[in-house]
Amino acid sequence: MTRIGTYNKLKAIRQTAVGLYLDDGKDGILLPKRFVPKGAKAGDVLDVFLYHDSEGRMIATTQQPKGILGDIVKLRAVSATPQGAFLDMGLMKDLFVPKSQQLGRMVPNGDYLVKIYLDEQTGRLAATEKIDAFLSNETLAVKEKEIVDLIVYRRTDIGYLMIINNQHTGVLHFNEVYRNIQVGDRFKGFIKQVLPDNKIDVAAGRPGYGRVEEETDKILRLLHENNGYLPYHDKSLPEDIYSFFGMSKKTFKMATGSLYKQRRISFTENGIKLAE
Repeated sequence: MTRIGTYNKLKAIRQTAVGLYLDDGKDGILLPKRFVPKGAKAGDVLDVFLYHDSEGRMIATTQQPKGILGDIVKLRAVSATPQGAFLDMGLMKDLFVPKSQQLGRMVPNGDYLVKIYLDEQTGRLAATEKIDAFLSNETLAVKEKEIVDLIVYRRTDIGYLMIINNQHTGVLHFNEVYRNIQVGDRFKGFIKQVLPDNKIDVAAGRPGYGRVEEETDKILRLLHENNGYLPYHDKSLPEDIYSFFGMSKKTFKMATGSLYKQRRISFTENGIKLAE
């Protein structure tokens, strides 16, 4: 069974002047010649993405789209009509957003956070800005300390509302933000706390010393790039540490403490330096 809007492993059944036809149990799906991998032939099994071309025919490609069915992604508008807008999703055909699925008027070159879905009437891929309907915390599929995928959804009075694993929402509080972020940014994080009403607090990076292990590599790299010395220490201002390292002062102190115990750095009166 083929699945539109996702990757499929399909067997090539015949080769023609226009490309390879892939087995769908019927007449075959065309993989245009320009996207046929070098040396591919009938009998090979290929990993392809399926969608509909501008004439409504199902077609295969080895191009990598910017999102697949069910994904929430930030895409750029390339054109707009009275019926809707078209977004660049990295394929020969742009992704349509019906006017009824827009929160406001989409304009060319604007960036928009959308969810990719399958239109029931046409059977084609489409996108919507109305993401709230797809998100729910009623039944949680995550637990505290679990590593998750985060997407910045919108700014609030207490922090940023985040989309968790494309299905839940949680808050990244301002005191957990250690770098500039924008709506649509994606990064790994973890479930910091689940409250009794299923509200979720999240944090970027990894929990506990998992986060420290990542930051120790960054500190060592920056030391190597700055002749083995950096003028930052446990008395430095938090904003100065954040500005240079992109981490909180607490994480900086934990990471440098770990490196010191490993005898990889030493502390000076005014900073840190690589151990000899």
